[in-house]
Amino acid sequence: MTRIIDGKQQANRLREVIGQETLGLQERHGIRPGLAVVMVGNDPASQVYVRNKARQAGEAGIASFEHRLEANVSQQALLALIATLNADPAVHGILVQLPLPASLSEAAVIQAIAPDKDVDGFHPINIGNLATGARAMVPCTPLGCLMLLRQQLGELAGKRALVLGRSNIVGKPMANLLLRDSCTVTVAHSRTHGLAEECRRADILVAAVGRPGLVTGDWIKPGATIIDVGINRIEEQGRSRLAGDVDFTSASQVAGAITPVPGGVGPMTIACLLLNTLQATCHQHRLPFAEDIPQRALPTHRKPTRSVTS
Repeated sequence: MTRIIDGKQQANRLREVIGQETLGLQERHGIRPGLAVVMVGNDPASQVYVRNKARQAGEAGIASFEHRLEANVSQQALLALIATLNADPAVHGILVQLPLPASLSEAAVIQAIAPDKDVDGFHPINIGNLATGARAMVPCTPLGCLMLLRQQLGELAGKRALVLGRSNIVGKPMANLLLRDSCTVTVAHSRTHGLAEECRRADILVAAVGRPGLVTGDWIKPGATIIDVGINRIEEQGRSRLAGDVDFTSASQVAGAITPVPGGVGPMTIACLLLNTLQATCHQHRLPFAEDIPQRALPTHRKPTRSVTS
């Protein structure tokens, strides 16, 4: 019987542990972690996402600072705001909501964020550190995916993993994380020849290609664990709904475990953003970071072999 991986439940547990650590940080050292979120324009989906981030940050004891800018803001003004946040001791993490308007350079904005405040994990220094096995801020969605995999499977070493998607935000860092857990990793994408055959070889399949329903049940190895990162809004019979990159109905007849959309990876992304903010706070104040937070957030019957932040 296929297990449904409940990302919402796991994210709730992770936020509880983060809240306990945040409270202890305030009581022992008088330090409250601070997260600054910058949103440019008025994209409705981004507005909902930013509100959820602010609410969950507050519930975990993290101060939230929102900066909303008009869509026609200049590159210079946006970079000046980031410089101010870099210098603000009350701000330990900075997140600029992507995508940005076409008039702005995302690369320049990401590079302007101080690497130790880059809680999205997108700065080239953090990307390079992750790729070389050094300590890094890990992008939130891949980090959440790894936690869900460890929750389900425990030890990942030796498993054959396929990452479907090669983006800098999910695909590439996800592959690096799986390599660090000693998986045998293949990165595939929409132009891979024999894509279905590649998928069928995988014990772990992480789908992050942005094509709704691309992966069907006949692409999946029986018993494989499926992490569906895709969040695609589709129209059916005059109604709008969210769909993943995996056809859930057919895949769930074959997979050993699978994340739903919504309710799978999405909640873990925000929880991992809060985890990164706590980690950034500790490092900036030269305080020890509780590396066992991910383990403590897991069910008692399942413990990973080491920290995801190691």
